[in-house]
Amino acid sequence: MRKQVALGATFYVELLLSVAALVLALVTLVWNDWIELVFKVDPDAGNGSLEKAIVGVLVAATVICGWLARTEWRRVRIAAQATVR
Repeated sequence: MRKQVALGATFYVELLLSVAALVLALVTLVWNDWIELVFKVDPDAGNGSLEKAIVGVLVAATVICGWLARTEWRRVRIAAQATVR
């Protein structure tokens, strides 16, 4: 019989950040002018370099937050298995 161990808030925060970064990266890839429309500023003078940099940062954030959430999930799972034995 397995003991239930609840995932902490850390897991959910990391998962939420990972999903949010992924959604923003996809939105930026599909509709790269949203940054200029929302913030009413065009720092790269329309050449798209800022959008490419933002997509890169968001993809990196997605990978890092996803990896951290996975690590937290595995830590809780291993702790639950250890308490059974």
